[in-house]
Amino acid sequence: MSDIQTPQTIKKPLDLLTLDNVGIRAYHYQPNSESSEDPTGIIVIGSATGVPQGFYKRFAEAAVSQGFEVITLDYRGIGESAPATLKGYHMDYLDWARQDLAAGIEYAQTERRTRQLSCRLIMVGHSYGGHALGLLPNIEHIDGAYIFGAGAGWHGWMPALERFKVRLLWNVIAPIVVKLNGYLAWNSLGMGENLPLNVYRQWKHWCKFPHYFFDDPKMQHMHEVFARYDKPLVAVNAIDDKWAQPASRDAFFKGYKNAQITNIDLQPSDCGLQKVDHMGYFKRDATAIWDEVFAWAKTL
Repeated sequence: MSDIQTPQTIKKPLDLLTLDNVGIRAYHYQPNSESSEDPTGIIVIGSATGVPQGFYKRFAEAAVSQGFEVITLDYRGIGESAPATLKGYHMDYLDWARQDLAAGIEYAQTERRTRQLSCRLIMVGHSYGGHALGLLPNIEHIDGAYIFGAGAGWHGWMPALERFKVRLLWNVIAPIVVKLNGYLAWNSLGMGENLPLNVYRQWKHWCKFPHYFFDDPKMQHMHEVFARYDKPLVAVNAIDDKWAQPASRDAFFKGYKNAQITNIDLQPSDCGLQKVDHMGYFKRDATAIWDEVFAWAKTL
């Protein structure tokens, strides 16, 4: 496949292979120029659950205009990394981080090494991406992380109406949809990409706990796993993000006990928006939010 180009950006397709031999489709966004200057930094995006990498295209192009290069990818079972059918498709939810995102990080690190770049490697995460950071086996390559809309997932952290909707989803609607399809047909509910069966099962199970998998008796090793990260970490949650309120973020990010954390409770009006909610961090009109990311990344 040939490189896809815009006037300012080259979007280079990548076929990454994970350590467990799964093929992952990714893209490398680079400036469309012959400049020999090092990029300001390389950003790897950790997507949200059920969100294809194309959703982050505008952010990636904006980052390139600021001198960065960007890697996006579709986790296994999602978007361009999905099989022909999810029925009978088996995977572990955590492998989106431990295998798939790790392959993206490894690619970026290889770019730094082979091109002898002195720039920083930065992870920008959205929702699940905030969990994925701590799960990375190659977390030592990350120089800093900027996370949007990540939280513990427990309904108790949500506003009352959203709490009711989420409990209805998990306990009534989703079980029926899964029984009929063999996977969570998320798209039929207008919620995003369809999700593999184990993603649904594991996500639903950990959302029962106020501190997500940190409260699961079988997952106590996660405290040590997440304690490995000791670099700068910015955690941004909009006050109108019904799925990940600031309190939900605080409950989960206790797991990053050694990180240099900056928590930001985002008022939509502060960035010229009427609302942000859970998906607005990366929508077309969120450029004021992105400018904060780029300015921070340039100081690392």
